[in-house]
Amino acid sequence: MKLHVLRVSEHAAGVRDGAVLSEEERARCAAFVREADRDRYRVAHTALRLELAAVLGTDPAAVPLTREPCPLCGGPHGRPAVPGNPVHFSLSHAGDVVLIALDGAPVGADVEAYPTAAVVAETVSALHPRERAEIGRLAPADRPAAFARCWTRKEAYLKGTGAGLGEDPGATYVGSLATPAGIPGWELADVAAPEGYAAAVALALPRTGEEGTP
Repeated sequence: MKLHVLRVSEHAAGVRDGAVLSEEERARCAAFVREADRDRYRVAHTALRLELAAVLGTDPAAVPLTREPCPLCGGPHGRPAVPGNPVHFSLSHAGDVVLIALDGAPVGADVEAYPTAAVVAETVSALHPRERAEIGRLAPADRPAAFARCWTRKEAYLKGTGAGLGEDPGATYVGSLATPAGIPGWELADVAAPEGYAAAVALALPRTGEEGTP
């Protein structure tokens, strides 16, 4: 797996022309009201196109992007993809950080800034019961980091499957402690992130019985 972590503040000035973005991407970027949001979008999507172009051997502006069918309803809003899946990828951005993951198998990635204690208190009920219990046993000062760790693992897995938050985030246990929980068919791992952020990736494992699998 190839991982790329970058800071928006270090790259924003160099991509403000949006030169490699598609017409649709430029329109989506222009729709943001705040310049900071436009910078984040341009940096993230420019970096993704550069990474994909390097793998595909094509011009970044020529990289074709599509959406796979949603695994829950079949609609055209599943995982972003390159047609034919010559490479799988996942993109996430939060605050000043962008995370990109690429692999030959389905992959999901997520980065989040640590929430405030108030946000944790308001949203912890969305987690799996075991995760809620784990966070509840921590000192209040330690809960934001644990929540962010848990949520990025959860989002990475749901992005990898393509279900996203169309699936109940409390349905699958990923854990909030130092080591991610095991999920059948997936490898879940934390990613080193700048201070104040948590990040994780989820990678689909070969299924037993597939060619080259014992």
